[in-house]
Amino acid sequence: MDRDDFAVDLEELFNDIDNAEVVSISFPTFDKSAVFDMRSSETEGPMLRIMPMVSSPRERIRSVRRLRPGFPRATNLTVIPWHGYVDTLVQNGIWQKLVERFSLSGPNRRETLDTCDSTLKELRHCEKTEMTAAILGDNYHTIWTSRN
Repeated sequence: MDRDDFAVDLEELFNDIDNAEVVSISFPTFDKSAVFDMRSSETEGPMLRIMPMVSSPRERIRSVRRLRPGFPRATNLTVIPWHGYVDTLVQNGIWQKLVERFSLSGPNRRETLDTCDSTLKELRHCEKTEMTAAILGDNYHTIWTSRN
């Protein structure tokens, strides 16, 4: 069974993205999250960072608050646990929806689009690195060995 064979209600997900102050997409496969903070001010634009996964939404809100002390505590967080491939986000239009929302949140559209592009490249790299490590056995151990 392919990792990407699961149902996603895209309409509901797109609505959540439209209304969230912060969106955190968690990738358990490589233990990272793409965190979009859509809030901006006259002096600071929206934020997009790849961060370590956290154990709870409350912890994610705290981590964003530490990075952006000039903003009030986020009141609307959407968490998307993504067990599929990074490119499935692109194929399903989810990444594009995030990019559109993020680019409309800041004063410099070109800069926000560049940030999204570089973040997507980094996510693909993280995924590829983890897949390679799994194939080569790096950072993994055998549970069962053959009896020869």
